[in-house]
Amino acid sequence: MDQLDTAYLVETPEGIDLQAQLAGPVVRAIAYSIDVLIRSVVMLVVWVVLIFAGNVGIGIILLLSFLLEWFYPVLFEVYNNGQTIGKKYMGLTVVNGDLTPINWGASLTRNLLRFADFLPFSYLGGLLSMTLTKKFQRLGDLAVGSLVIYKPEVRKQAVLPECLPRPPSIPLTLEDQIAIIGFTERHNDLSYDRQKELAHILSDVTELDAEKNIQYLRGVGSWLLGVR
Repeated sequence: MDQLDTAYLVETPEGIDLQAQLAGPVVRAIAYSIDVLIRSVVMLVVWVVLIFAGNVGIGIILLLSFLLEWFYPVLFEVYNNGQTIGKKYMGLTVVNGDLTPINWGASLTRNLLRFADFLPFSYLGGLLSMTLTKKFQRLGDLAVGSLVIYKPEVRKQAVLPECLPRPPSIPLTLEDQIAIIGFTERHNDLSYDRQKELAHILSDVTELDAEKNIQYLRGVGSWLLGVR
């Protein structure tokens, strides 16, 4: 089973801390099995279609089998945000060690080294490597510094209320800005009475009544979110 603490932290050159959840051997094995099943079905269909085409058909089958085995994962990882079909189904993605998208060179190397993961048999080397390393890296991952992580959920953009964006009239701390932005983004989720209750907290500062205070906070929140 995967370790309980799979958090992976990295600091960008800009000083921003990024966090991801590492994927362990079990979920990666399931994703790989899905990809193997897909390749097997494709090859079965091709075999049925071309088996009676003589030597030409056999040549095409062998070539396609080679391409699917070694370049299927590379093409998907580079052109599909680090996700093969199996990884996408399991919510995984391949990234570089700094959490940037994987490139051609890294993807080719990590996938061509799967033959080493296969040794001595049945991917035992890769399984041992993932089990014994803190970041669940197989040999190909160790060679290029890549990671397999759970793909972060894409946050849906909130529908902002109709209001006049305005800059805050007083300096705001980071906590104040986060609170006002949350108040603005959740305007459809909060009852009007609850919004009045929350807005009343700042009434002594803004010197506005509840109705105007709601509009004021919405305007400041929209402004903080970049609406001009």
